[in-house]
Amino acid sequence: GGAFAALADDATAAFANPAGLVQLVSPEISIEGRYWSYSTPYVSGGRIWGSPTGIGIDSTAGLRTSSSNTDLTGLSFLSFVYPTGRWSFAFYRHLLSSYEFEGTVNGLYSGPWPDTGSVRREFAYDKSVDVQFVSYAVAAAFEVTETLSLGLAINSFEGDVDLITGVYGKIQSGLPADEFYAPIPIVPENLFYTASLLIDDRDWGLNLGAHWRPTESWRFGAFFREGPEFETVVELRAGPTYVGSEVSGEVIESESVPVRFPNVYGLGASYRSGNGSVTLSFEWDRVGYSSIFSDDDELSIDDANEFHLGGEYAFLKLDPIVSLRAGIWLDPDHQISYAGDNYVAEAALPPGDDQLH
Repeated sequence: GGAFAALADDATAAFANPAGLVQLVSPEISIEGRYWSYSTPYVSGGRIWGSPTGIGIDSTAGLRTSSSNTDLTGLSFLSFVYPTGRWSFAFYRHLLSSYEFEGTVNGLYSGPWPDTGSVRREFAYDKSVDVQFVSYAVAAAFEVTETLSLGLAINSFEGDVDLITGVYGKIQSGLPADEFYAPIPIVPENLFYTASLLIDDRDWGLNLGAHWRPTESWRFGAFFREGPEFETVVELRAGPTYVGSEVSGEVIESESVPVRFPNVYGLGASYRSGNGSVTLSFEWDRVGYSSIFSDDDELSIDDANEFHLGGEYAFLKLDPIVSLRAGIWLDPDHQISYAGDNYVAEAALPPGDDQLH
């Protein structure tokens, strides 16, 4: 369940809390493969406000939602630890994030508007997102006393993000109702413009840890993980139907801005029974999501408090010993919030929900 900062008793401690690496008494390798199944909800059309006409696809009272479903696999963690005396050294590769999304918005209406008495239709959107963050790190831990150790990891982050939004349709008025309320064709010749947000960058960061073992049963851990800052290229390119551009593919607007990804702070505690068969562990993480849009007046993400709980039962009479672990954690809502006067952005970025994993 991610409640490992206080235990930190195997090779994955190189990431979870590097100070715990001193608990290993012999070289160790850890390899983790992972399967992700994402179901991401998004607004796909409907009524921002006003009553539907019942013509064509204008048949929904309120917003329509759909889900982007993606299954991914990958080598999520690999580490090697070498303890020597009061020191332990480690190397690890960690797949921090692997995520994909595809979704289409078509038939987003509002009105009739009081000033004109007409219904407004927004452009159709076709969006794809491909995100991958990987870190490579070297770590070291030192046993200050028999009960206290400190750890440090130096991370090299690689960020690869492709967020592409194709906007389809034409600026026109006076369309007959059957055409106005019909789906906009998502085809290349109907492309108005393409908006892209691209990251292909590297940065360095620190992972600091402390580990305290006051008794045989109790463990406490704390860590700080520094998030990377990546250079982000934001670009708009004209499509065939773009007004004012004679060349399809022409760059309308382009800028490069730095984006700071979240720092994470964590505290943990664990308890192991006298005979070692039962272990319970708790961890609180504070994730600084607000840093992502710190310079934006309209977009924001709230910082989040994650709560992790895990347990282990070891069958000590078996040879070799077999252990079962289970965990659960609270993933609080941290979707993008919009605080401006664009009613379309407000409708497309609704609050999310807390989730239990």
